[in-house]
Amino acid sequence: MKIDAHQHFWRYNAVEYDWIDDTMAAIRRDFLPADLQREINQAGVDGVVSVQARQILEETEWLLRAAAENDFIRGVVGWVPLRDAGVGKILEKFAVHPKLRGVRHVVQSEPDDHFILRRDFNRGIKLLRQFGLAYDILVYERQLPPTIEFVDRHPDQVFVLDHVAKPRIGDNLLEPWRESIRELARRENVYCKISGMVTEADYKQWTEDQLKPYLETVLEAFGPRRLMFGSDWPVCLVACSYVRWHEIVSRFTSQLSENDRAWIFGKTAIKAYGLE
Repeated sequence: MKIDAHQHFWRYNAVEYDWIDDTMAAIRRDFLPADLQREINQAGVDGVVSVQARQILEETEWLLRAAAENDFIRGVVGWVPLRDAGVGKILEKFAVHPKLRGVRHVVQSEPDDHFILRRDFNRGIKLLRQFGLAYDILVYERQLPPTIEFVDRHPDQVFVLDHVAKPRIGDNLLEPWRESIRELARRENVYCKISGMVTEADYKQWTEDQLKPYLETVLEAFGPRRLMFGSDWPVCLVACSYVRWHEIVSRFTSQLSENDRAWIFGKTAIKAYGLE
């Protein structure tokens, strides 16, 4: 089974999605399950993991409803207020939904690069394991050092790194990202999504060759059994079509065995998120 481990849905409005600036005008519209169904059918993808795009509980509820109505949505990574002292009761409420497989907070947008080390935030993270939930890490390259310290506080928690930690692809800079990624990958409880890369480069002038050093780094660091394909649709559309991104990752992984490719294109996501 082929799984796209990272995509979003939204009903667009300028207030809730103010991060979609003028350079991303192409995605200032609604993107709903029927739209994605057409894309994955063309690429030969069987199922997806839908990831939160708004930091409100209504987002998690909406995604779970969409998952209940669409079989191809195999799992949801929602949002809960992890810093809230009452987050345990909120998790109890949502954990009854079998398709809730993880949670995420948009750490990259926090003004404090050490937000991920906050005591109240980590208290919430400690609750996830008892509910069988993964945590998606969304950070910029510069936030990797505190992220490594954060992961070390939770050795039994499943973590999934989004967008290969957003290296400075547009500037063709590998360091210090490469060193930090290799260090993070030493933690066996951390998985990594091959996603969100084209939007870290120049939207119009990026090249496939430009991406290769970053792809090679995560393949070497994590290995196929801790890497998973993700489209980051519809965000990817500002720089790349769904099918083109799928083809790029397919070409890159063509050097691997059929079994290793099966891990990257499905089995890793199924394992990390416990997809049914």
